Amino acid sequence: MERKAITDEVRAIMIEFADQTGLSTNQKPPRRYLWTDAFAVCNFLTLYRQTGDEKYRRLALDLVDQVHAVLGRHREDDPRTGWISGFDEVTGATHPTAGGLRIGKNLNERKPDEPYDERSEWDRDGQYFHYLTKWMHALERAGTATGEPTYIRWAVELAKAAHTAFAYVPVTGGATRMYWKMSIDLSHPLVPSMGLHDPLDAFVTYNELRTCVRKYPGGTTKLNLSGQIAETAAMCEGKNFTTADPLGIGGLLFDAYRATQMTVGDSLETPELVELLLQCSKSGLDAFLRKDPLNDPVAYRLAFRELGLSIGLRAIERMQDIIENNRNLFSDSLFRKVESLMEYVPLSETIERFWRDPAHQQSASWRAHRDINMVMLATSLIPEEFLSI
Repeated sequence: MERKAITDEVRAIMIEFADQTGLSTNQKPPRRYLWTDAFAVCNFLTLYRQTGDEKYRRLALDLVDQVHAVLGRHREDDPRTGWISGFDEVTGATHPTAGGLRIGKNLNERKPDEPYDERSEWDRDGQYFHYLTKWMHALERAGTATGEPTYIRWAVELAKAAHTAFAYVPVTGGATRMYWKMSIDLSHPLVPSMGLHDPLDAFVTYNELRTCVRKYPGGTTKLNLSGQIAETAAMCEGKNFTTADPLGIGGLLFDAYRATQMTVGDSLETPELVELLLQCSKSGLDAFLRKDPLNDPVAYRLAFRELGLSIGLRAIERMQDIIENNRNLFSDSLFRKVESLMEYVPLSETIERFWRDPAHQQSASWRAHRDINMVMLATSLIPEEFLSI
């Protein structure tokens, strides 16, 4: 498809998203959701780079401010008020991520005395670590795009707050682990189990932030993440990250591509990590495709999970180009692994074509998650800013 036509399609998607979620108009209350908004920031920045239109840069930065003003504060249906960090108004505005950021779910978090119900927990607010890492990445992209170190400081402050709350040593001893979901104020876990990829997301994202911090003179003291990087590296040691979940596979490819970029930039000396992630990605792809899920009826498919895979697949060709141009840094084995993944790249267009079909966008499965679906479709079509570091 012609590049201009793709850009025009994404522009229409993102302008509609801004209007519908209260970003570009005062006629609707802000409807903020951290995961979706992280991708949206990157999409607006890509549109700005592609078109030169200042409007998209402004939308990206306005979205950052609105996310902090909404998700950095207590809910309207909560008796608590103000910044979830507990800071006063002035300090909270200066450090809006210091208490983490809410997910943005429809229902308030489960109270400590309420029984846990797995189904209803998905609809309740709180904090997810893997959402926070996506927002750290979005802030890093905003800081790099603007040259404004404040965004990088906010990202590092979020990393420190999140790591302090989510990482813990079990009372019985043993290795450090991470909670899956924390309360809005980060005071206690809501779901104590550990996500398969949370330590990996932490390790790669912390290193991304460290890479960015080094570009700013004098910013390496208060913004130092060395301890957090060491802890997450230990948590990743010896782990098998293979998953058959399409969104999870896309995340592995995203992490592999970021690690590849940092290896070339001399800020991450772990090419073996890239090789492991590529191996896990291929195993996961084979397991996912074995049941031919991309030919299932639309009612049995979730767009945002498939589009997460599509975004990750968009990184493979870019990864291959970097490795080919820096063969001295990467092993022949790694080169062969990324080559073996090239056969899966066309799946990205297959997924995009299916979900761009207007009939499929009228399905209940699309409409139930419309904001996240449309934004991640846009990211898959123009992934440049999201995939970059």
